[in-house]
This record gives sequence, C-alpha cells and structure tokens, in this order.
Amino acid sequence: MSLHLTNPAPPLSSDSSLLRSIGTFGLAASIVNVTIGGGIFRLPADMATTLGATAPLAYLLCAVAMGLIVLCMAEAGSRVSMTGGPYAYVEVAFGPFVGFLAGFLLWMLLTFAMAAVATVLVAGLGALVPALASRAASTAVLIIIYGVFATINILGVERGARVNTTLTVAKILPLLLLIAGGVFAIDPDNLVIRNPPDVATLARSSILLVFAFAGIEAALVPGGEVKNPARTVPTAIFIAMAAITVLYAGLQFVAQGVLGPALATSTAAPLAEAAGVALGGWARSLLLVGAVISMLGHAGAMILATPRTLFAFARDGFLPAALARLHPVYRSPVAAILLQCTIVLALAITSTFERLAILANLSTLVLYGMCCVATWQLRRRDVRGGGTPFKVPAPALVIVLACLVIGWMLTSVTLAEWTAFAIGLGVAAAIFVFRRTP
Repeated sequence: MSLHLTNPAPPLSSDSSLLRSIGTFGLAASIVNVTIGGGIFRLPADMATTLGATAPLAYLLCAVAMGLIVLCMAEAGSRVSMTGGPYAYVEVAFGPFVGFLAGFLLWMLLTFAMAAVATVLVAGLGALVPALASRAASTAVLIIIYGVFATINILGVERGARVNTTLTVAKILPLLLLIAGGVFAIDPDNLVIRNPPDVATLARSSILLVFAFAGIEAALVPGGEVKNPARTVPTAIFIAMAAITVLYAGLQFVAQGVLGPALATSTAAPLAEAAGVALGGWARSLLLVGAVISMLGHAGAMILATPRTLFAFARDGFLPAALARLHPVYRSPVAAILLQCTIVLALAITSTFERLAILANLSTLVLYGMCCVATWQLRRRDVRGGGTPFKVPAPALVIVLACLVIGWMLTSVTLAEWTAFAIGLGVAAAIFVFRRTP
C-alpha cells in the first residue's frame, strides 16, 4: 500500500508509473477472495444464537445495507483512480488530516480482523485435531503459524505472494459442495420463524454480520492498477457483492435447515458440523480442511499487506523510523512485520472472536461512513481521475440512507467498545498533530 500522508491532496497522476492491468472480473475475483475469509466459517452459529431461523434473512438485509454503502464507494472509486482505496478517497475529498485518520482506521480494522480470524483458525484446527483444542496448545499453534508467516514474508514479498496464491485455491469449492449437497438434508421445521428478533437484537447482529461482508476496502487499495476505473470499479463491486450475498445466505439457510437449534451451539465449526450431518464424516473433514486453508490464506494475505501500512506510516514520519527499515538482504520491512504479528497475537490470545469482530466492524463502519460523505464531496467538486465517473442514482437519497444505516448499526456498540475505539482514534490524531508540529 502506498500512502501519501503528507500531501494535502495527492495529484491524480501520482500513480502514473503503475501498470493498469486489473480488469472487471479480476477485480471482482479479488473482492470475493478477500471478503470470503474466516468469518463465514464461524458466523452462522452466532447468527443462529441471536436470530434463530430469521438468520438467513439477516444476510439479505445486511446485503441491502452494504449495497447502499458500496454504491457510494463505487462512485468514489470511479472518481479517484489512485492506490490507497478508501484512504485515498477520503484524503482527496477532505485533506491530509482526515485522510490520515482514514488510513489509521484501515490499519485498525485490518488488525482486529486478523486477530478475529486467528481465533477461528485455532478453533478449526482444534476441531480437526482434538489434541490442539486446549488453550495452551492453541496459543502455541498461533505463535508457530505467525512465526512461520512472518519468516516467509521477511524473506521477501514474492515468497509471501506465492504462498498466498497456493492457499486460496481450495477456498470456495467446499462451501459450494455444502450448499449443493446439504439442501437435500434440510428439515423444513428448522426454518420456521417462531420468535422474530427485536430491532436492537437485529442491529447488534447486523454489525457482527458486517464482518463477513467486509473486505472490499482492502481489495480496492490497488486502484492505481485498475483498467478504466470509472467502469471497472462499480461493475466489479456489484458482481462480487451479488455472488457473496448468494453464497452467504445459501450457507446460513442450509446450515440452519440441517442442524436447527444445534447450529447455535456449534461455535467451533458450524459449517463443518452441517456438512457432517448432511453428507457424512468425509464432508465434515473436508469443510474443516477447507476452513483451515481459507483462514491460513487470510492470515498470509494480511501479514503480507498490513505491515506495509505501518511501514508507510514510519516512512512518512508518523511512527518511529525503525519501522521503515528494510532487511539488508531481502529488502522487506522486517520490524513492521514483527510488530504487526506481535500485536495480532496479543489480541487473538487475550480476546474473543465476537469482541474482535465488533471492534473491526466498528472501524469498518466509521470508515465506510467517511467514504459515503467523501463521495458527496468528490461529486460536488467533480473530481475525475479515470474517465467519466459512475454516478450514484438519486445521490442525496442513497448517501443519506447509507449514513443512516451505518448510524443504526452503530447504535448497538457498547460504551466499552466505543471507548476502545476512541482511544485508538485519539492516538492517531495525536500522532498526526505531533508529526506536524515543527
């Protein structure tokens, strides 16, 4: 990620040396790949706990809410054809301070997401290999996994990228198998809605569910390498979101229909349990292996990308210069990689998936809100960075509704969660102020 944090409004030609080689389906595939990480392997149980048989509908409601948000991001992405994604949109719209806060939010949400997926990863490994299910064993496994990934990435970005490509091959096929085979094992009685949730419960569930849909903000970062962004970005977003929504709702529908009330108690590996009941033990093992591979792929991709944010902050003088130093041989940001892995391990070992996912989603929703407002500003200033931009239909209505939906979801955030978030944002503001002070 290339962050231009010290310029008031980075010129739209600043990425002109990059090769624009990413097409519509390439970008759509990237969004799908980044979005389908570890959350979907755990969230069906959480949704069943709070919403019961209403849970499949919650995915559709969340998709509608995300649709309003991504409409705004589609226009912003078609107007700002720079590397940086949401950070770049906000900085071009509002200047360096708000842009820096957006960049810091992006780092926060990626860090919390990494830690949340790490907790699901060790739970999946524990279900696959019971000897690894204890807390001590899970902690040791996490340290080993992140130690290996840190070493791979210190040895060079090419090795890290090669490992990530290998790990993502088997991500989606087991999920499609569960839907195709599990639909024949559904008990219709398990899908009867008996106790509809109240509005507060639906809001809390929705903010947790955003974790499964988040990822588009990371996939849009390489905006400087997208062909014809004014057309490619919105089309790719719509294709990817439609595919993800159908897959997620289908998985929840099948898991709920197969397991019924037992889904709420299958917190370690709910989709694997559903596959086992519907198709047999071999399918359960296949889903567990697929989940572990998917989450290893997520961990590898995030360890490859997220430390570069710390490196960029340090390079631009916002963090200690030591984090910008490169390995003398492999030219990798070794200190940034090690610090990022240490932070993620500390969060994963000391917290829970639900708490980490909520904190990640809180950062995500605030960043999404900033992007929605930035869309209005970019349109008002008629910023054009890649041809004739995509325009949100009925922009006043869509942007206001997107902000209202985000605000509604945020009403379920607790005081403790807001406090943790405010501390993080306060640290970011202090870093910017002290960095700017002569």
